[in-house]
Amino acid sequence: QLQKDLEEVKELLTNATRKRVRDVLLAEKQKLELEMKNQPPPKPKDATEEEKLSLGGYTVKINNYGWDQSDKFVKIYISLNGVQKLPAENVQVNFTERSFDLLVKNLNGKNYTMTFNNLLKPISVEGSSRKIKTDMILVMCKKKREEKWDCLTQVEKESKEKEKAAYDTTDPSEGLMNILKKMYAEGDDEMKRTINKAWVESREKQYKGDIPMDI
Repeated sequence: QLQKDLEEVKELLTNATRKRVRDVLLAEKQKLELEMKNQPPPKPKDATEEEKLSLGGYTVKINNYGWDQSDKFVKIYISLNGVQKLPAENVQVNFTERSFDLLVKNLNGKNYTMTFNNLLKPISVEGSSRKIKTDMILVMCKKKREEKWDCLTQVEKESKEKEKAAYDTTDPSEGLMNILKKMYAEGDDEMKRTINKAWVESREKQYKGDIPMDI
């Protein structure tokens, strides 16, 4: 904005003939030049923002992957048709001690991203890498400690523990009830009829005194 003001003042100066008008314009010109000199330099664009602007196309989030592990590495396999044809710099992976994110730029006019936060255990940033294979990217996370991972992320672990707790109770009858409820909720009509029948029969036996415990 200041630059535009300055240009306009300069243009007016070239057309001004009266001394008083020229003096006013000169003073304004000096003032604007001083303001521009004292202005802070423009902030560099945020790298990620610049990255997004340069991407073009639209971005697809990758949800499908496979994984396994060795003593030293956790390996994540991501299938992407034709990825081997891209320049290597178009496949970027950023690692931290407990996360990584993948960005694939301009593959058939689309960009692909995948992010893993809260990895189950810490990884070595320096020792981790990615390999581009035919129609596949292999992300190699170097384990900090050579130990088995039960799952990839902390969230998965907590989810498994909650599920296990639902069926692993100190009261066997409560555990059985939870399993039956799950089977009933997920079963077809035939399964529901079978469970209902078993439930009715167990209640009848209980009332007759055959079964002292409510199952």
